[in-house]
Amino acid sequence: MRSSATTVREYLQTLPPDRRAAIDALRKTILAKLPRGYEEAVEGGFVSYQVPLSVYPDTYNKRPLMYAALSSQKNYMAVYLCNVYGSASLRKQLEAAFKAAGKKLDMGKSCVRFKELEDLPLDAIGRAVAATPMKDYVAFAKAMHSPEGKAARKQARAKR
Repeated sequence: MRSSATTVREYLQTLPPDRRAAIDALRKTILAKLPRGYEEAVEGGFVSYQVPLSVYPDTYNKRPLMYAALSSQKNYMAVYLCNVYGSASLRKQLEAAFKAAGKKLDMGKSCVRFKELEDLPLDAIGRAVAATPMKDYVAFAKAMHSPEGKAARKQARAKR
């Protein structure tokens, strides 16, 4: 569910107590592992960890580049790990960590869905968050949006 909160504190206050506790615990894990330079904000109706526009202003939508995020949806909560979406090796590591912890990974492209905090191996989420320094993430984003990156994605789609 999209929140109209403008601060993280307001966002957390809008959540039911059980979800507030889960999102806040996950938030603490992210903040403890978040590489230097990313900023926490409320963006797009959820808690976002992003590259400041002062560092990378040339985003496709003119908004800060999202690195990770937290949200409370109607039927689940989610943590978005954009760096995992862009890295096959990070995705494999996350999948292996869920398997080793005996937990089921319910993941879309970057969205890891969960109903309770206990559904997540927090150490694995922390490792995924810690995996990509901001300069590397910005370089990846620039490469993906370069003419060469766009051509490579178009070619990959055509092969499917």
